[in-house]
Amino acid sequence: MTAATPDAPLWEPSPERIEAAAVTRFQSWAASRFGAPADGGYAALHRWSVDELDTFWQAVAEWFDIRFSTPYESVIGDRTMPGATWFPGATLNYAEHALRTAEDPARADTPALLYVDETHTQVPISWSDLRRQVGALAAELRALGVTPGDRVSGYLPNIPQAVVAFLATAAVGGVWTSCAPDFGARSVLDRFQQIEPVVLFTVDGYRYGGKEHDRTETVAELRRELPTLRAVVHIPLLGTDAPEGALAWAALTSADTEPVFEQVPFDHPLWVLYSSGTTGLPKAIVQSQGGILLEHFKQLGLHCDLGPEDRFFWYTSTGWMMWNFLVSGLLTGTTVVLYDGSPGYPDVSAQWRIAEQTGATLYGTSAAYVMACRKAGIHPGRDFDLSRVQCVATTGSPLPPDGFRWLHDEVADDLWIASVSGGTDVCSCFAGAVPTLPVHIGELQAPCLGTDLQSWDPSGKPLTGEVGELVVTNPLPSMPIRFWNDPDGSRYHDSYFDMYPGVWRHGDWITITDRGSVIIHGRSDSTLNRQGVRMGSADIYEAVERLPEIRESLVIGIEEPDGGYWMPLFVHLADGATLDDDLRAAIKATIRENLSPRHVPDEVIEVPAIPHTLTGKRIEVPVKRLLQGTELAKAVNPGSVDNLDLLHFYAELAANRRR
Repeated sequence: MTAATPDAPLWEPSPERIEAAAVTRFQSWAASRFGAPADGGYAALHRWSVDELDTFWQAVAEWFDIRFSTPYESVIGDRTMPGATWFPGATLNYAEHALRTAEDPARADTPALLYVDETHTQVPISWSDLRRQVGALAAELRALGVTPGDRVSGYLPNIPQAVVAFLATAAVGGVWTSCAPDFGARSVLDRFQQIEPVVLFTVDGYRYGGKEHDRTETVAELRRELPTLRAVVHIPLLGTDAPEGALAWAALTSADTEPVFEQVPFDHPLWVLYSSGTTGLPKAIVQSQGGILLEHFKQLGLHCDLGPEDRFFWYTSTGWMMWNFLVSGLLTGTTVVLYDGSPGYPDVSAQWRIAEQTGATLYGTSAAYVMACRKAGIHPGRDFDLSRVQCVATTGSPLPPDGFRWLHDEVADDLWIASVSGGTDVCSCFAGAVPTLPVHIGELQAPCLGTDLQSWDPSGKPLTGEVGELVVTNPLPSMPIRFWNDPDGSRYHDSYFDMYPGVWRHGDWITITDRGSVIIHGRSDSTLNRQGVRMGSADIYEAVERLPEIRESLVIGIEEPDGGYWMPLFVHLADGATLDDDLRAAIKATIRENLSPRHVPDEVIEVPAIPHTLTGKRIEVPVKRLLQGTELAKAVNPGSVDNLDLLHFYAELAANRRR
């Protein structure tokens, strides 16, 4: 439906859709089995899920038929954050659950994975073949001496072999970690050297943007600089032979071997993910087999409403937590679509074409891609058959209101738009998709089940309808069990629990509205606080980037030693645009009229491009440090930036201002 008034929903689920949603069926079942509220809809279910945390997570475990090989003594052993313990005494295996659809004779030969590359050729991998390959590789890993707790690493693109290698690692109780092959050697070593892997899975190169990118020299450097490696496995994506001393992928996965799933404690490490590491070594974030299993079942099965009939496509790389989240689509028996290639090759419509060709029912992408499509003036709903797409989900940054409108107008007017927000830190969402709630422009539908999400002022007072710090006041199963090489837990504590002891502070500004929806305003550590009025950088970007002349922007607020406040706006112009007085005036007028006169920038400065982390997030804090006079080597970790040369511009600007 089309919004009739500014406050009307952009979209509402039909009564039939609400009735068919898994979360509706879960609520009815939990009401009869565990005393959950039968009435009151999602809001009542969410309140129960945080008030009765133990009971809720027990219900999730039963609803999704978690196979505990050893029973648990209690649901939560210790609620203290950090350090909460979940399902003490229980043993299980993540990979066993990811592959159990293969046990169903009716599903065994249907696709578990659909692999697509830039040629847009589809390669299906059946559930039975996926299970067979995992069984063969797990046996080979054991033969190589890999034991529970050993780290196994992948320098791999988003290809089926990456999924097989991860699941085989989980099957033996190993700890998986991965980087995308567009990461340079230094970026990879900053991550892998921390965790000392014993096996490295690698490709000889990858294809991106219609070109082949050789990685043999980088792989050779990784082998030299990772002395703990016992084995290197070569995947010939570009067709080369295995280098000397490396094992061939085909030889390790050809056997017909029944997988053996190591039964590990609930809190046994599953994988290591990494923060962007813009101002130091990336944090090596450890999450558990059981915690991820429960959290992803809840998120994918209830919030994303995924099941055996669905096809799940999210544009991602193995260097972003969304890859791990995508692979967990296997838990719900869903066919997972893996795309390896550029998001905009051969043109900006590429992702929509893949959604059409693979029959995706849930298509996930970045807010930046949606806005790029809008600026390019494409018409996905007109040019592609997207009739199977039930939901388009976005993350990576807040989806601006114009992004909501564009998806509604240009994809389908009966489209569930799920803007979601979470983090690598929990490998999940704090707020976002709810299939039974309406969608309002610029808002995330609601906090997720089991997530006691609040907005707090600096003194710890909860806020409604006002901007505050995103906090979570009760533990989640997928919160890190620890950081690697953080023996006293101090780095973990300081990352999330320093401001509000015992309460997770994520570092985002949010508003929780009167109707219970959530608005994300950007990172609180790069907040613009001018004359006491706080504003997230995302609000500035949303307004400025509506202008067709602006490709992308970056805003920084600098507290100066004399008590002043300098707020420059850096703009990357669209082709053919010129930053003249008229455009500067238009930018300032847009901010003044749409946001706040106090947040009109002091200067508008043209830049050749905006710097990003390797996972595509704008780099704000390091640029702020450079502008405050911090030398480049101390302001940013060079291995975390997509184009280090861009940062020299800001360093030189700071030097010129000090002269």
